[in-house]
Amino acid sequence: MQKFSAFSLVRQALGANQGWKPQWRSVKPKAAYDIIIVGGGGHGLGAAYYLAKQHGLRNIAVVERGWLAGGNTARNTTIIRSNYLFDESSSYYEHSLKLWEGLSQELNYNVMFSQRGCLMIAHTVHDVQVFKRHVHANRLNGIDNEWLTPQEVKEFCPPLNISPNIRYPIMGGSLQRRAGTARHDAVAWGFARAASDMGVDIIENCEVIGINRAPTGEVTGVETTLGTIKAKKVAVSAAGHSSVVLGMAGIRLPLQSNPLQALVSEPVKPAFPTIVMSNTIHAYISQSDKGEMVIGAGTDSYVSYTQRGGLHIPAHTLEAINELCPMFRRLRMMRSWGGITDNTPDRSPITAKTSVPGLYVNCGWGTGGFKATPGAANLFAWTIAKNEPHPINAPFTIERFREGALIDEAAAAAVAH
Repeated sequence: MQKFSAFSLVRQALGANQGWKPQWRSVKPKAAYDIIIVGGGGHGLGAAYYLAKQHGLRNIAVVERGWLAGGNTARNTTIIRSNYLFDESSSYYEHSLKLWEGLSQELNYNVMFSQRGCLMIAHTVHDVQVFKRHVHANRLNGIDNEWLTPQEVKEFCPPLNISPNIRYPIMGGSLQRRAGTARHDAVAWGFARAASDMGVDIIENCEVIGINRAPTGEVTGVETTLGTIKAKKVAVSAAGHSSVVLGMAGIRLPLQSNPLQALVSEPVKPAFPTIVMSNTIHAYISQSDKGEMVIGAGTDSYVSYTQRGGLHIPAHTLEAINELCPMFRRLRMMRSWGGITDNTPDRSPITAKTSVPGLYVNCGWGTGGFKATPGAANLFAWTIAKNEPHPINAPFTIERFREGALIDEAAAAAVAH
């Protein structure tokens, strides 16, 4: 693997940039592996990396039905935070945030992690009560979060309109200063590059069409569009299609897949210093390093596997954004996209082994999967390697829906972005 540094950049520039090598190896699948990971997004590639780096397992394949990171990894708004309410959730996301803080150095790849803060604004008395509860809960868990008055909100993010005469006036907000954004493609490419260097095979355009099981029930491999591949363990990290893939093994997941839309404006000079989220009007906004205003909406109400959604959803979101930030009214929207969210009833993920021996699943991230990328990958790798959960992801089982041990972030936060 080529090491990136200031010296290597200068050396390549002097050589007309002709010396760069492919970021990861292009290989054909072998007949058998110890572990097959289904899903070539950030979670799947990261799990392969941590399996190789921390657990010494190298005979691994990551199979992706399309191009690398072409699913939800590339179809989100890149928000990273850990200010969730419940102890289980905040521990999981804080574990991820700490990994984010050193990920560029870990991978020798600039993932463009920018800790610009995440400001969650309150518009009602209920919002104020809920967010203050978040602040107190986070502080008890050693996670930074603080309450701001409307004037402090305006000082921290000047474009916001704190007039009392708007439809949803700003009554304050909670701020996590360590939160931020990262470059989604870079995260996937960094994990792919590092995993490939340690011997992991990354196989693109290889769709899984079946999961093979022995007469005794355990997993024996997968059927793909490139043929049969044997494996002792199969780990599924397929986001919105997780329920489809697990259905091939006879497992029914408590998931519902819905489209989630986002859009970006034309690029402008730096004007928005942080991430702003509004649960009440269900809109969130930040400015990318290219200058675009990255705007996200809520999930469409219908169930679908399409990577698009209804026009009325982003239209209502833009109306709200224009009221909160009047200076953006004249910005032109340049493009929009959609992803497929896999939502559990309690809007918390599943990172666990299944009832089928040798079969593991990491799913149910809904609208919050990107922020958890390194943490979910790290804990999923632990679960696969040791055939048991790490203490952090131990509560996030499939069985919790049968036992009633829910981690109800949907009710706690009203939105899971």
